[in-house]
Amino acid sequence: MKKISICLILFWGVVQVSAQKDSIYIEAKLSPDRKSLEVNQEIVYYNHSDKDLNTVKLLNWVSAYNKRGTSLVYRKLEDRNNDLHFAKNDELGKLLELNIKNSENQEIPINTISDENLFLPLNKALKPGESITLQLQYKMLLPDKKFTGYGTSSQITALKYFFIVPDHFDPDNISQNNYHDIEEPVSFNTFWTVNFDIPVNNFIEGNLHQVQMNSFKGYLDSDPEFLISQTAYPSITTSVDGSNTLVKFGYNLKPEEKQNLEFYLPLHLKFLKEKLGFLPESIFISDKFRAKEDFFGNNDITFWKFRFQLFTDAEKTDLDYFGIITKKILDENIIADKQKDHWFKNGLKSYIEIQYLNKFYKDTKLLGTLPESKLFGLKPLKLFHASKVKLLDRYGLAYQYIMLQNLDQKIDENFAVLSNFNDMAISSFETGSLFNYSADKIGDSTFNDLVKSYISQNSGKKINPEEFLKELSKKDKSTNYLTDFFKQKNRVNFKLKRIKKENDSLQIKIARNTDASIPVKLETETREGEKKEYWIENEENERVKDFSLPASDNIYKITLNNGYIFPESNYRDNFLYAKGIFSNTKKIKLKLIKDIPNPEYNEIYISPRVRFNNTYDKFLLGVNLKNQSFFDQKFLYSFTPMYSTGTGKLTGSGAVSYSFLPAESIFRSLTFGASGSYFHYDYGLAYRKGSLFSNFNFRKNPRSTVSRSVGFSYNYFERDLSPFMIANDDYKKYNLWSVGYGYSDNQMIHEKSFSLSAQGMEDFNKITAEGFYRWEFAPKQKLSLRLFAGYFLRNDTRNNLFDYGISRVSNYTFSYNLLGESASSGLLSQQFILADGGFKSFIPGTVNQWITSANVDSSVWKIFHVYADAGIYKNKDMPAKFIWDTGVKVRIIPDFLEVYFPIQSSLGFEPSFKDYAKRIRYTLVLNLGSIINAARRGWY
Repeated sequence: MKKISICLILFWGVVQVSAQKDSIYIEAKLSPDRKSLEVNQEIVYYNHSDKDLNTVKLLNWVSAYNKRGTSLVYRKLEDRNNDLHFAKNDELGKLLELNIKNSENQEIPINTISDENLFLPLNKALKPGESITLQLQYKMLLPDKKFTGYGTSSQITALKYFFIVPDHFDPDNISQNNYHDIEEPVSFNTFWTVNFDIPVNNFIEGNLHQVQMNSFKGYLDSDPEFLISQTAYPSITTSVDGSNTLVKFGYNLKPEEKQNLEFYLPLHLKFLKEKLGFLPESIFISDKFRAKEDFFGNNDITFWKFRFQLFTDAEKTDLDYFGIITKKILDENIIADKQKDHWFKNGLKSYIEIQYLNKFYKDTKLLGTLPESKLFGLKPLKLFHASKVKLLDRYGLAYQYIMLQNLDQKIDENFAVLSNFNDMAISSFETGSLFNYSADKIGDSTFNDLVKSYISQNSGKKINPEEFLKELSKKDKSTNYLTDFFKQKNRVNFKLKRIKKENDSLQIKIARNTDASIPVKLETETREGEKKEYWIENEENERVKDFSLPASDNIYKITLNNGYIFPESNYRDNFLYAKGIFSNTKKIKLKLIKDIPNPEYNEIYISPRVRFNNTYDKFLLGVNLKNQSFFDQKFLYSFTPMYSTGTGKLTGSGAVSYSFLPAESIFRSLTFGASGSYFHYDYGLAYRKGSLFSNFNFRKNPRSTVSRSVGFSYNYFERDLSPFMIANDDYKKYNLWSVGYGYSDNQMIHEKSFSLSAQGMEDFNKITAEGFYRWEFAPKQKLSLRLFAGYFLRNDTRNNLFDYGISRVSNYTFSYNLLGESASSGLLSQQFILADGGFKSFIPGTVNQWITSANVDSSVWKIFHVYADAGIYKNKDMPAKFIWDTGVKVRIIPDFLEVYFPIQSSLGFEPSFKDYAKRIRYTLVLNLGSIINAARRGWY
């Protein structure tokens, strides 16, 4: 009997320890103006680590909204959002009061209540498995809801991450963990009791089970979320296999949206139960969660007053909410450290999404019904390969797009350093594609059973996704590669080398650039469209595989991994023809307009070109031949023969380049190329330019706005000379070499850049340095400072062609886009290029020894700025001279079209000059690439 009693006691102790869960009791009162929250709270915290604890860490994340310089503010600036940086004091969130007592009712000292991490000293060590009870009383000001979607507004208060709680993903209680607004979970295995006192005529909803009107209670493996509003929001109850699931919405639904949801939600939940094996009793969807997890790329395209619909409203509701519901269920039921294991839930979401699309949208196009739109009775989009790309292809295409720029990141990269685009393209799409690839290989049912089993076995426990990969490899050893695959940037490529007929069979040679044992899916197709699929496996270190198929199958085309199903570095060598004049080669296709690339063909884009070059060539009419699609390529060529309407002669340009894109290196790209051009720089005078160049771009953090590069170039110039120029022994031919380093940081608030270069030829050598800084001191109000310095190490030139400019640049490299290259009067001569001295007033002369200058520009009101320039320059055998100017700048299109009105300068009060109209300057930048780069900041 005694032994039985001891056994029962031991058993009960084991049960007690294994069942230890933290509990949090909260009494919260929201003020009538919705600005402040008073909280009485009790935390029962267990030591879940395997060591004694001398401190307990509590997360005080409302302090992330307290001031400039927090991790949250910095991340928002990375995302090109400066609202929180410029927030008014009454819009910020902060902890106003905090009192904490321990189990013995003793007050625990706190150094500061403005820190996001509060480390509480304990009187005695808390041993593993033991608990401590903490009593908290605190009052906070809630931040404005516009910053993160959480906080308060005049109508709605959204509460998440504001209560002070332990960090369950740091059981040792030692690491700093700041709030970044990335939906990072911090609580799990916790029993919550939350009672609210809210203003009258308000309603409250949340993701915790509601037991009374304003009271909630229950276990959560995620963080509690509540919405207090003056409106009661809708909900929909759905029955699947006899069990009900309540879907609650934190926003209003349009009548047709609700009607569509009542039809689609049962389909969604039934499909998800088949894949996951369970459904929750309730699901709460906030407006913020909906915006983050909806289906990317199904929105209508709006342009000016026109609206083009890709998908019907019902289809958009279906696609959006399937992803939203899927991710919500995964988030609420899988406990994962988002920083390290983000890819598991994101990948599962994309995998299930792919499965759903395969079932209901298998043949739907990426552009939906848009290609069917008519213009003057025609369907112009049908000319594009993009009109034929399937919706399912989006997962592989997104990876291709970012990988070809070498801006992708490894799948298990820490989430905090993932770019916004890679959050989608890598963590979600690439991982989901790999899960789907594995499911296709081992069988969907086998993979789905493994997912169900893994989630069930780890219910209530923090997962380790590597264990899932190990279980997957036990099912099929061909998935062994995934563990290493997730830990590095991959450039795996399968290549069809050749197809050869031998007797009654086709011998197919497949090469790969990796020693890993990765299966490949081969698809054959006859001329009649009959398709067959084969999985080909290889051993480790086996880089070439021979595969045989019966010649009687009448095979016409062979494809590897068709439909971007595997994240390869190059799909262009995955297609070969077994018959016809293009057997063992790729077909050539001529296209008129840039498009999503079709890897089955060698595409040449032939597009007409009309552009204004300068006042001498006037309009150039021609055609451009290039191989560059919407996606970057390593090898690029572009040739543009053109007819000059100003001279009646043929002109043009051409370039060839090749880029090396090492996946793991200090360099992001190493580009080598050659180019040539022939245009006119004066009436009846042409120039010919030939260049050899190389650019080394250093690797950058895709979230960072910092870029660094080194460039080398050699240029040969030949110019036609006028009789006057010949008489003055001007330069007809000259060679220039140059080397330079560039650094730029285009972050918001503090934008800066620096460049250092050296240039030379047989008659001179000079070095140039330029620094730029722009400070946004108020919303859309900026102050900029540019510093320039140039020095001739040697100058034996025959004239001033290579001199530094003061207010005009000498375009001897023909690299500036000047409308009037040699214009000395008239409107074209008034074009301003911010280079060399950078003076806006027409201060005469050039510099042949050294110059330093400073250019200052500041916002005043809306599009109006004031500017000032000052500098010192020295010419040979002349004393140094100080010059300056001031004026007003009007930014019509910032950084692209700006007009300068000089006021006072070294020349005097310029508005009093009779020729003042001729002294007004302007900048005009006609560079589409610059506009695109400005628009995509914050994504990567």
